[in-house]
Amino acid sequence: MTTVSPDRQRIDKWLYFARVVKTRGLAGKLVASGHVRINGEKKRNTSATVKPGDTLTIVMPRRVLVFRIIGCGERRGPASEARLLYEDLSPPPIDTGPDHGF
Repeated sequence: MTTVSPDRQRIDKWLYFARVVKTRGLAGKLVASGHVRINGEKKRNTSATVKPGDTLTIVMPRRVLVFRIIGCGERRGPASEARLLYEDLSPPPIDTGPDHGF
């Protein structure tokens, strides 16, 4: 069994603790489907590790999230605690123009 130092964390756990997804299983599916990049490199292995200073690019259904990792979580706490794990560098949502009711 491999041991991960406290300054590193599996990507699936980090995504779950940071409240990017609702379950750790969904985090694993997000990574395995190729929607997560660590420092620009696509990862498909849920056991890939992240550390403070890494940049995550996460492609979600309606937007792209870009986070710089500040810390590794110890649990899935409240949203206020989760926000302390990253700096949000995400681009603003794309304005699709006025809604004409179509």
